[in-house]
Amino acid sequence: MDANLTNFGGSLLVPSVQELAKEAITEVPPRYVRTDRDHLFMHDEQGTPLLQVPVIDLNKLLSSNGDLMESELEKLHVACRDWGFFQLINHGVSYSLVEEVKSEVQEFFKLPMEEKRKFWQEEGDLEGFGQAFVVSEEQKLDWADLFSMVSLPRHLRKPHLFPMLPSPFRDVLDEYSSEIRDLAMKILLLMAKALKMDTKEMIELFDEGMQAFRMNYYPPCPRPDLVIGLTPHSDAIGLTILLQVNEMEGLQIRKEGKWVPIKPLPNAFIVNVGDILEIVTNGTYPSIEHWATVNSMKERLSIATFYSPKLEGEMGPAPSLITPDKPALFKRIGVADYFKGLFSRELQGKSYLDVMRMTQGEENNGN
Repeated sequence: MDANLTNFGGSLLVPSVQELAKEAITEVPPRYVRTDRDHLFMHDEQGTPLLQVPVIDLNKLLSSNGDLMESELEKLHVACRDWGFFQLINHGVSYSLVEEVKSEVQEFFKLPMEEKRKFWQEEGDLEGFGQAFVVSEEQKLDWADLFSMVSLPRHLRKPHLFPMLPSPFRDVLDEYSSEIRDLAMKILLLMAKALKMDTKEMIELFDEGMQAFRMNYYPPCPRPDLVIGLTPHSDAIGLTILLQVNEMEGLQIRKEGKWVPIKPLPNAFIVNVGDILEIVTNGTYPSIEHWATVNSMKERLSIATFYSPKLEGEMGPAPSLITPDKPALFKRIGVADYFKGLFSRELQGKSYLDVMRMTQGEENNGN
């Protein structure tokens, strides 16, 4: 199997927003001005501060005290079913490793432009510095620079990216990548348990799965009210584990028609359900739309780790969750085909998930 497997298409090349923001501009260039912004948020009141994303304690989930474990498992189930997002504390990833990742990500974005060029997206590829989901020259752009790359399995790492990262960043990320993969598998198996799903199905799908990093840099903006850091969307992957790199907030999730800001807890990960898990859980755990805001004072940085099934597999609702009362809501599809379809589109809410839904006729045929 070769690295071409991960060539799911490309994104059009765009300028660096970080460089643009350094020029002390007072006006936002037209391509970043979001006239749709008001339309997106007109009907959505800002979330009340009372709404807070659930907090889940991994120690309790792995506790030998049965009652403690069961009550935390129920909390996990409710968080995934009603929120699609939670903050994970006592996650077991070493504090010093997490701190090293944060400081290395900040240093990486400080590299001079000529160094960064070595890591820029190539024509027809999504990995590297740039933006994803840019499919036309007219399309509005997010106020952010991203750096994306596949990290696991190792043979899918692009030779000009992961192996060429400056040391010690490369070694720190390598260790982080393994730790987060192990954590993702723990979370997925606990979800299977909470759903009373056959855990073998979860293992078969996600073991040796595909992991990718996306580092986000949101520069300050003179008119934050005119731009969007990250367009509202749900994550197309299985599970996202997000690390907030500095203390600026900006992530908001849609809950009951409101946008609820997430206030990251110290030494916690923000975990969310992706579209693939919505498909696998047959709709029980929904993926939730979220977006990123920017501010005029200070940049915000984060690193998202996406975990998905292995590319050679196929996916659909877990057989153990399909019953006569709850027939399959989604089609089965090859994992690689799913990603190819995804990256040929513009990012728009949860629109891609609708493509995966069973139509009336298919449901009736029991397909």
